Amino acid sequence: MTNEPVELDEHRGMNAHKDTETRRRFRDVRIGQAALLDRQADLERFLIAAPSRNCVEASAKARYLIELFAGTAEAQDARRQRLIAIVLDAMTRRSND
Repeated sequence: MTNEPVELDEHRGMNAHKDTETRRRFRDVRIGQAALLDRQADLERFLIAAPSRNCVEASAKARYLIELFAGTAEAQDARRQRLIAIVLDAMTRRSND
């Protein structure tokens, strides 16, 4: 008997390796998504906590909402994508003035 750990992966076929790797990656994605949702909720609580003190803060909140909308199915229409791009560009130009 040795104290060396047995590498079980060495004794399995390629399909089993692939299945295990797929499960591990799915798990990592789920963990990453959960962490992202937690950070997003934290950001939204921060944005809601107080009214905007100026146009820059209001613009940042609007930009967040527009970018959030841009990722939805409703925003995938080419006209809406163009409108979103135009508005975000205008907001960027306006904030640089």
